[in-house]
Amino acid sequence: MSLPVVTVGSAQEAVVGGLERLHGPVTVVRRCSELAELIAACQSGLAVAAVVAEGCEELTTTLVDRLRAVGVSIVALTDDPAEVKRLHSIGAVPAATGIEAADLASKISEAVGREGPRTGPQMARDAGFADPGADLLLEHAADSIEEAPQGLGQITAVWGPIGAPGRTLLAVNIAAELAAAGESVILVDADSYGASVSAVLGLLDESAGLAQACRLADQGLLNIEALTAAAIPVYTKAGTFRVLTGTTRADRWTEIRAGALSLVLERARQVADHVVVDSGFCLEADEELSFDTVAPRRNAATLRSLEMADVVFAVGVADAVGVPRLIRGLAELESAVPGVTPRIVLNKLKRSAVGFSPRQQVDDAWDRYGPGSGIDAYLPSDSTACDAALLSGSVLLEIAPDSPLRMAIANLVCAPVQQNRNSFGRTIRALHLLKR
Repeated sequence: MSLPVVTVGSAQEAVVGGLERLHGPVTVVRRCSELAELIAACQSGLAVAAVVAEGCEELTTTLVDRLRAVGVSIVALTDDPAEVKRLHSIGAVPAATGIEAADLASKISEAVGREGPRTGPQMARDAGFADPGADLLLEHAADSIEEAPQGLGQITAVWGPIGAPGRTLLAVNIAAELAAAGESVILVDADSYGASVSAVLGLLDESAGLAQACRLADQGLLNIEALTAAAIPVYTKAGTFRVLTGTTRADRWTEIRAGALSLVLERARQVADHVVVDSGFCLEADEELSFDTVAPRRNAATLRSLEMADVVFAVGVADAVGVPRLIRGLAELESAVPGVTPRIVLNKLKRSAVGFSPRQQVDDAWDRYGPGSGIDAYLPSDSTACDAALLSGSVLLEIAPDSPLRMAIANLVCAPVQQNRNSFGRTIRALHLLKR
């Protein structure tokens, strides 16, 4: 099997000459003078691997993620231990500058083999970019951060269709309830259209914590300390959780790239029991119609959050407009993120909008027109408690702990946590009995 390779860097002559003298499967098909030329060659489908002989400090998570999405593995030459660690974290394969040609060829073959073949049917993950030529090439579905240690935390994404169904309300209060239950929680505002978690919680923060974390992740510099510093602590009477605030302006959505967000979420799940993501509403991935070059996708943050989530809450409004919107949105969700099984939550349930016995009426309509899955929870309308919480920048468990809305959210998220704890406790007790 032939492995076409492109190279870049003034030190490439020794690299190219050594590879060509091997007369093996690795073949250098282009020597590029700068990184931009190398990227163009990779985008054209010319190669399956790129050797960056010099200038590896210019590599970022976003760039590596994009090239890996079109089936190109990157091998970067460096002797700096710190740079080796950074390259590992962004998904590139580091190698020493003085590596023997045979060893370099083996490393290239190993890197390409790890990514998998470029031909044949394969389920691709959205790379987070719009590219008119991307459909001509197979996108690779491997996780861009497989080198990083996997955390144990659970990622919960809160999604809902257009129309303000209550995504942020649910996400914020889920985080608060989990924190009150003794869990460590990081709340992430990944809405690229209207980030509002900081406003709901009364946080006077203009620094956009998620954008800060994504910039560090893009450079391969996001560690646990940096993530903790970017996440603002929110203190409640019952517990504390941290928040990665969203972008302060809608036009800053380009700072939230899919590859960098993946690293942020993986790092967050390493330090927290639960990572709650307030995602955007839009699932479209057709921005390639608007660009004639590689460009970031605005909806990539939403799509990547849903792809990585262990649990997805799909929230809609329980009325004649919200229910049809949610049903259509669930079909779009299944198409955009195949295999997802969301937990359905209907919000703002009230008799004045649905009629007598509103829950029964919505159940009947859902059984007739819904996608076949049942409704997991109903959240009653409680405008008084919501207004009071918004006015004071508080969560429901503080401002209205006995409200039906707060109790419904607590039952939705805390019952599974308690079940998991009981299951864990039973396992520990069984192990103790076995030891006896």
